[in-house]
Amino acid sequence: MRALELNPAYGEAFLTAKGVWLFSLLAAYWAYCIAWGWRGARRTNSPSDHFVAGRGIGLWVYVLAATATSLSAWVFVGHAGLVYSDGLPYATVGLIAITVPLSGVLFLKRQWMVGRRFGYLSSGEMYADYYRGEAIGILAVVVAVLFAVPLVAIQFKASGYLIEGLTEGRVSRQWGMGIIALAVLVHVAMGGVRAVARVGAAQFVLLALGLVIATFWILDTVGGWEAVQDGLARLGASKDAIGGTTGGQGGGDFDAAFAIPGVIQFTAGVDLAAPVGSSWTGVMGLSFIIAMMGVQASPAFTMWAFSNASPRAFAAQQVWASSFVVGLLLVVFAAGLGMGARLLGADGLAAAVGETPDTLVPHTLNLLASSAPWLAGLIAAAALVVMQALGTACLSTTGAMLSRDLYRRIFNPKAGDGAQVMVSRLSTFGLAALALAVAGVSDDAVVILGGLAVAFGVQMVPPLAGLVWYPWVTRQGATWGLAAGLLGVFLTESAGSAILQAVGLELWGRWPGTIHSAAWGLAANVVVCALVSALTQDGRDLEHRMTVHGFLGRHAALPADKMSLRPVAWIMVLVWLFFGAGPGAVIGNDVFGAPDAGVQGWTFGIPSLWAWQIVFWGLGVAMMWFLAYKMEMSTVTKDEIVALTKDEDSTSTALETPCI
Repeated sequence: MRALELNPAYGEAFLTAKGVWLFSLLAAYWAYCIAWGWRGARRTNSPSDHFVAGRGIGLWVYVLAATATSLSAWVFVGHAGLVYSDGLPYATVGLIAITVPLSGVLFLKRQWMVGRRFGYLSSGEMYADYYRGEAIGILAVVVAVLFAVPLVAIQFKASGYLIEGLTEGRVSRQWGMGIIALAVLVHVAMGGVRAVARVGAAQFVLLALGLVIATFWILDTVGGWEAVQDGLARLGASKDAIGGTTGGQGGGDFDAAFAIPGVIQFTAGVDLAAPVGSSWTGVMGLSFIIAMMGVQASPAFTMWAFSNASPRAFAAQQVWASSFVVGLLLVVFAAGLGMGARLLGADGLAAAVGETPDTLVPHTLNLLASSAPWLAGLIAAAALVVMQALGTACLSTTGAMLSRDLYRRIFNPKAGDGAQVMVSRLSTFGLAALALAVAGVSDDAVVILGGLAVAFGVQMVPPLAGLVWYPWVTRQGATWGLAAGLLGVFLTESAGSAILQAVGLELWGRWPGTIHSAAWGLAANVVVCALVSALTQDGRDLEHRMTVHGFLGRHAALPADKMSLRPVAWIMVLVWLFFGAGPGAVIGNDVFGAPDAGVQGWTFGIPSLWAWQIVFWGLGVAMMWFLAYKMEMSTVTKDEIVALTKDEDSTSTALETPCI
């Protein structure tokens, strides 16, 4: 990593009104973080307190914090910037507001029940104990590290860019990253998950506030809603030069910013042969939002599940906070911010942003600062704050896993409470330092690693599904499937294809067939897991696994009067995925009016694809309500879950000692 350099003119940044507001608000926020870190440290009397907040996180704290953790890194800066550069086909990704909590609906309540019943404090020990093997537990830790470090690095780098842009280069990106890393570390290492949750609740409020204000400012600057409509109509009719046209892919020859370029494009890789229009075909959109399901299926989020006092919070977070509120922010406001910013090209924004979407928000805020410096400072502070949400959660939970699943379980089984907490804190520092080093490499490398992170996270779905739904998944199937999935992801990303080419195997590039690496890896994972499980069935191991499934069957089974609704639920999810964000979304290109038909030709006065996304966002909220509440997949259990062992007395769990 390059040495940190401070521009000699850095002091001027603090003399501007915008700089004063920005750093004053950040100072207040960091004081809040330190206060909760200190309070969390004082309440830490055991590993349970530090790792899972004593299983005592309250309903609203979890709802707000988990939502910020799940989605904040994409909502504020990255999503709006990519809508600006790639247009409405990318805006389909806003439906991750539905698919991210969809994996939570499938898994979180049942994980909470298993963790409470058998005394698990980390996902690694849960997997190792259930599958009776250390390899799957260690792989869970590996996935957690591979998930955490790149994502934290991306957030450090994005924060550095934001600070550099907001101070117009007076504070360098490297110093900005260092400042953010220090601020994050203090409260995460001190207070553990409890402090992260309290800070995350504030981050969600700032996320919503900042994004809404920024979007309304863009709307006002352009000249109001009618001016936005007219501007989008002009862009749609003039074949905007930013992205070219779809060339007939997915329908007519439309501006690439207003239409999905077909169901699929059979390229060897998006880096070897650029798809016509853009990379965001129907299958790319579907495979990407599937990748994002890995956030709540990841080992880090398992720790969040364990931290809750009750599963009551799950449904509220999944349906109302994520699907409804964040969906509104992504599909309406962030899309409006990104598309509206295209209309500010005459003001120099397009030339300033160029081909770096991450700089959209800094340049927009600098324009705002000339008329309302206090508002620019507020939005900038909110952006910097919410960009830390996922990183803080990943650092805390992954540090806990390294302590619990490697140090205590493998290297020092007799480690006391104090030693476990100390190792967790040291691990957190080490992970942050590694992420900071990664953030110092080239932008392309960080983006590639970020793509690997979410793709690696979703590979936990098959072993997790086996743990809470399908007892026929064996230890060997889950382990080899997970290994195959990780390999599949790696080989369909730039780094893996480069290695293949280096040894003379020029087979494909990054994301062959405009399919995200997460989907390629997940396909390999599922196939290997199913085949190996079929060949390795063992009666004694099945009896062991049925200890968990028997418990879940007694306490989490769907009532008999609702069993007939199960096919309805499956059909609803599959249809929504196919038409909302998958291949069927190409219908949305012109079903509500062709992109070049103008405002009068648009059924709802906005481009057809944007209207399609809003409609399926609403349908997605209804679907999530049906699953979480009607199908009781995230509601409170009717019976009290009685723990078989106290957290502080747990060696492995109440299940028999796992075999290696």
